[in-house]
Amino acid sequence: MADDLKFSDFTTGEKVHIVALTARAAKRGMADDGSGNVDISDLQRRIERIENAALRRKNRK
Repeated sequence: MADDLKFSDFTTGEKVHIVALTARAAKRGMADDGSGNVDISDLQRRIERIENAALRRKNRK
């Protein structure tokens, strides 16, 4: 998470979305067969976009 953000800076919808994306990443990790070839970069990018939107909103105030 970005350094300047707290969990309270996110809207309720953003919090739910982050939790859902984190759960999807965990599910992918658990489905790994031991090879370590699990790609969760797409989910990480989506979380980063949510964080950036919250940071822009926070800095605009």
